[in-house]
Amino acid sequence: MIDKDTVLKRVSETVQRKLANQGAGHGFDHVIRVARLARGIACEVGGDFFVIELAALLHDLGDAKFHAGVERSGEMAREILSELGVDATVIEQVAHIVDNLSFRKHSTAEPLSLEGQVVQDADRLDALGAIGIVRTIEYGAVTGQPFHVSGNAEVKSGLAHFHEKLYRLHDLMNTEVARRIAAEREAFMRQFEKQFRLEADGLDV
Repeated sequence: MIDKDTVLKRVSETVQRKLANQGAGHGFDHVIRVARLARGIACEVGGDFFVIELAALLHDLGDAKFHAGVERSGEMAREILSELGVDATVIEQVAHIVDNLSFRKHSTAEPLSLEGQVVQDADRLDALGAIGIVRTIEYGAVTGQPFHVSGNAEVKSGLAHFHEKLYRLHDLMNTEVARRIAAEREAFMRQFEKQFRLEADGLDV
């Protein structure tokens, strides 16, 4: 097998190429942030850094939302890593993580390893804070979903998404360090929402 740094570099290049046209908050910039967050969390809680970085890089590539509703995460991870000669044990660890990571599958997902918990926390953290707000707006711009509709709480919107999913993430974090960061990011979002509603609904004049 080629050395780990080269594997990570080639996987990163492959992911960047495959996500080149991906918007809606799930582009390569998101992947890089998740990898960085995962490294930071791992520095506090431990785990195999190689597995963590590989899973972070590959976690969104085969997501069902990009493949007509068909989940291909584990399949694509195995394919890419096998071509690079990565050890089979490592490949299966990474495939298991990316197959059981998403919020959508959390009720049916198999238990994650420590490495999987670290990557899952990092992925969820990137949905919060200032980045989370921007990603929500980006998603709405691509899908035609409004960020807010004054006077109509029933309309599916970005702000509704805050309450339906994003404000729930803190309690779903696996590690204490992620819970700490999530609390800070959520507090920022709630302050933003309060100010936004004041301005959008004309309550600040």
